[in-house]
Amino acid sequence: MSETNVNETLPPKTCSIDRLVTKEAEVSKVLAGQKTACRRNGRYADIGETMDLQGTAFVVTNVYQQSLGELTAEHAKMEGHQTVDEYRDSILAMHPGMPWLPQMKVWVHEFKKAE
Repeated sequence: MSETNVNETLPPKTCSIDRLVTKEAEVSKVLAGQKTACRRNGRYADIGETMDLQGTAFVVTNVYQQSLGELTAEHAKMEGHQTVDEYRDSILAMHPGMPWLPQMKVWVHEFKKAE
């Protein structure tokens, strides 16, 4: 299936790609190659879409939904953290009062440096 066909099967974006990675610490992790995925409560990008971080382009390679209960250590590493607990604590620190519910669905945006 082509990128266009995949994107057509996804629901409409709820935000723009320029809001996907905005916190300075997260931008630094992406630029250093330590962060290759970003989870959000909405869909921010299409597959094949490009984001610019400090003059460096990154292309979105995959977009899909996942429940927080499905997170693995590998997913946490893609987010720039060593463990799921570290990732969870980071997210909850950024969003005070947000519950961490295993059944809560998030949108995963995977990306890589554009060539």
